[in-house]
Amino acid sequence: MKVEPLEIPDVLLITPRVFEDDRGYFVETWQQERYLEHGVSAGFVQDNLSRSVKGTLRGLHYQIRQPQGKLVRVAEGEVFDVAVDMRRSSSTYGQWVGAILSAENARQLWVPPTFAHAFYVLSDFATFEYKCTDFYAPDYERSIRWDDPSLAIEWPIDLGGEPRLSDKDAEAPLFADAEAFS
Repeated sequence: MKVEPLEIPDVLLITPRVFEDDRGYFVETWQQERYLEHGVSAGFVQDNLSRSVKGTLRGLHYQIRQPQGKLVRVAEGEVFDVAVDMRRSSSTYGQWVGAILSAENARQLWVPPTFAHAFYVLSDFATFEYKCTDFYAPDYERSIRWDDPSLAIEWPIDLGGEPRLSDKDAEAPLFADAEAFS
């Protein structure tokens, strides 16, 4: 597999080997020893799956306690995936990185604990899978506005289009008002 640190080096873009022939393909999406060599936690406790239609934006989400590291991938379709550094003590605090993940490119993104995470669906639909290093804790879940001008995330949204949002995401606070990690 190929592992590339992004502009925030704690966030990793992982491209597993894809074995294809006339029958289809095979991809190893998790192998504990190989991922540990690159600093990706083996302590996964929960797997999640979502299916979303084109134009859906989910996030930016994080947990202020019980922070979740996430290994994310797309099983069907294509998304633009984003991670935002929420560590005040970090030199990259408030910065974001993004990558296109699709079933076709088989890429994964390692989003470390203490990072906010979001994705925007580019295809007609997307089936999104992620492994988490801690359990979902609704009392500790926090959100940040997807279009916060201080973050200036370059979402690939059609001009004049608005993403499909949950009520929670539409009402999320700005980055400046969000809880962060030390």
